[in-house]
Amino acid sequence: MGWIGIVGPKDAGASERERMRAIAQTAFDEAGVESPTRIDVPAKGSGTSDEGASLRDEVMAIVPALQSGSLFGGATGVFVMDSQNLLKVELDAIVEMLANADPDQAVAVFAASGTLPAPLKKAIAASGEVVSFKALSARDAHQWIGEYARSNGLRIDAEARAELVKHFGANQAAMRQAIDQLAVSGGVIEASAIAATVDNRPDEPMWFLGDAIMAGDHAEALRRLSDFLQHNHPLILLSYLEGEVRKRSLAAVAPDYDTFAAWAKANPNSYATRKVWEGRTRANGRALSDCVRALAKADLTLKTQPEATHRVTLERLTVAMSRWMGR
Repeated sequence: MGWIGIVGPKDAGASERERMRAIAQTAFDEAGVESPTRIDVPAKGSGTSDEGASLRDEVMAIVPALQSGSLFGGATGVFVMDSQNLLKVELDAIVEMLANADPDQAVAVFAASGTLPAPLKKAIAASGEVVSFKALSARDAHQWIGEYARSNGLRIDAEARAELVKHFGANQAAMRQAIDQLAVSGGVIEASAIAATVDNRPDEPMWFLGDAIMAGDHAEALRRLSDFLQHNHPLILLSYLEGEVRKRSLAAVAPDYDTFAAWAKANPNSYATRKVWEGRTRANGRALSDCVRALAKADLTLKTQPEATHRVTLERLTVAMSRWMGR
């Protein structure tokens, strides 16, 4: 028993949040906590509180969970979701409570997207552990589908697994629901049945699309673009691509890695920053200039022309940038 921190990817989706809940539930089960208190921390700048209170009303339930033992002699438990949204005054109060609480009488699990606040992470590590995991990849999704099928006596071949990933990305929660619905008709789930009944498009991180463009894979990029436009505004994509071209332009002229990171105002320890630097020779100056002009033209079209022209504009931009940047 004690304190546990769970750190998932930034902007965690339904699958990642479900994984956080599963890790927390395992901890509660092992400690014999039957009905843990659930706290969903509101975003900073929102929530309600009484005048003079150090904790918002939505967070207040952590006090009895940590300071009071179970009426039946067992351990109490509290699960704090979205801990990254805790205010400084709340963090100070919680850290103090953790320092004085009995880890043999309570289990506190703090889940966060991106990172745990430093004071909370330090307090947890002193009497517990912090676990982290990355966003699920397509390969992870394929593996999960196979394992879920075997555990439920189903048969889902490679083509059907690919069709599920095409529609749901790495969203395990949505895939589980779809598999359960398709399995009603029997133990075999075929790709044709998925294609005929599922029209969902995955809402995945934009860098999936950006990576396909920068790798020169225009077919994959067009598929990712179609998925993106189901959930997001086209101008968001243009802003992202402008940033990517800017970083690659800086990398092309920077004398060394540290200078590039400083110019780009990027974290030098970030995998994304290093990936841009390592690919700095893939596109020449002319290709980068072509990308800048094409982005400016697409931006003008999206802001001045009818919406019916937006999709074809982005498709042309995607193919062109894939060819220029993937050389």
